[in-house]
Amino acid sequence: MLARRTCSFQPISIQPTIGFVGLGQMGFPMAANLMKKTGSPFVVFDAFPATASKFVENAKDLKAQNQSVSVAATPRDLAAQCDVIVTMLPAGPHVKSVYLDAETGLLAGIKGRNNVLLVDSSTIDVATSKHVAETVGNAGAVMLDAPVSGGTLGAEAGTLTFMVGSPSVTTFNTVKDTILVHMGKNIVHCGTVGNGQVAKICNNMMLGISMVAASETMNLGVRLGMDPKLLAGIINTSSGRCWSTDTYNPCPGVLPNVPASRDYTGGFGTSLMAKDLSLAVSAAHESKSTVTLGAVAHQIYNQVSSQKEFKNKDFSSVYKWLNDNQEKI
Repeated sequence: MLARRTCSFQPISIQPTIGFVGLGQMGFPMAANLMKKTGSPFVVFDAFPATASKFVENAKDLKAQNQSVSVAATPRDLAAQCDVIVTMLPAGPHVKSVYLDAETGLLAGIKGRNNVLLVDSSTIDVATSKHVAETVGNAGAVMLDAPVSGGTLGAEAGTLTFMVGSPSVTTFNTVKDTILVHMGKNIVHCGTVGNGQVAKICNNMMLGISMVAASETMNLGVRLGMDPKLLAGIINTSSGRCWSTDTYNPCPGVLPNVPASRDYTGGFGTSLMAKDLSLAVSAAHESKSTVTLGAVAHQIYNQVSSQKEFKNKDFSSVYKWLNDNQEKI
């Protein structure tokens, strides 16, 4: 349960200083959209200084006239300058460190200032999300969990889905209208803090299962002599249709501009899918829920991501993994 000291965030100033921590495959384009669409003073931090410097260099062609874009030395330094902070980090331990480290963390930089807003778009376990939010609330600030769906394509286009857990509806509406709308298209209030993570891990469990299913189906059809585009067209006008077949088909050449048609580069990594499925399976154990297919998908993605060839590939590369290991399975 969140501490009672957690407060609702007041309306954001007309032009707040915005900070963004975590400029990975998702965070970089998200931050770029937020920067150019708000025109606000913008501060970034990434664990890799070269990535942060690259963001500032790219920002020269995107930022509004007289808009300042700078790099902070630590999350603490970033927080000291910002009114609103968005984080996009790999896993729970990273979120704990970035927010709570006594020397370099965001809370150390807030120093008791009221009405500082923190939005975590990482995908992490529910318990960590609630713990960090409670600690932030006790410090007088406000934190929301707002994990995303839509992949790198959605991040680049600014059409992400945000699943938001917020301490109040008022806070949610404020964040939606002034921050999240610049990075996403579908912004859903899921209830209290932590519920955004619940929605995300459930969604990604379904995605992992459906991508394995789509890959097995397309692989079977191709090996039986079916033209993959024709097969995908039939599936996508029939009852087998799903996002993994009609928008992100894993078979090379079926759809342009998806990872499968560029050697599975970019997109959402196999190791990240394995991580999200691990979160779902762990949550299922804690809640005594049955997730048989989720557990199988988790095992498959653990195997895929453990192989050097696939570790940094998009999660749809499970199609290639299945094909390459046909005789071994």
